[in-house]
Amino acid sequence: MEILLILCAYFIGAIPSGYVLGKLAGVDVRSAGSGNVGATNVARVVGKRQGILTLVIDVAKGVLPVVVGRRMNLAELAIACAGIAAFLGHLYPVYLKFKGGKGVATALGVFLALAPLATLVFVGVFAGVIGSSRIVSLGSIAAAAAAPIALWLLAYPPVLVGMGVLLAVMIVWRHRGNIQRLRAGTEPRFGSASSR
Repeated sequence: MEILLILCAYFIGAIPSGYVLGKLAGVDVRSAGSGNVGATNVARVVGKRQGILTLVIDVAKGVLPVVVGRRMNLAELAIACAGIAAFLGHLYPVYLKFKGGKGVATALGVFLALAPLATLVFVGVFAGVIGSSRIVSLGSIAAAAAAPIALWLLAYPPVLVGMGVLLAVMIVWRHRGNIQRLRAGTEPRFGSASSR
């Protein structure tokens, strides 16, 4: 049952919601804007409504496997592995030749279900950075970096702290292009003309 949950979690996480919503609107988000299939790019090139819907679905992809694992009374390690599988599914979706998003929303869903108190810290860091800089990528990177620290300070089990480290490293790695633009001062700000 644990292996089945992990496999299902990957295929659920791999559902490319942003790509599908973009296609329904006649836009291939992979060839528009930043080329990312995540909510931010969908909002920029398709519309805010589709962007919000992409965000909700991507978060749900992380929540669902964890909730199912808890209902099945599986071990915490197995549930954490299912959350990681959903996250990896979003990053490397089989449906899009393993070229997916950056995983922030799906990681949020995983932590929301596994560590809700720590998630409030991540969201607070994200909101604070976004509010001061209007740069979504910077908020995402800061929230990812805060994840394992918050999990450790709030005394969550080591397996969750370890998962926090893994997801944080992968999210920062997926934002390496954004980091280069941040250093160059060319990263677009949310709501600016250049970000649309």
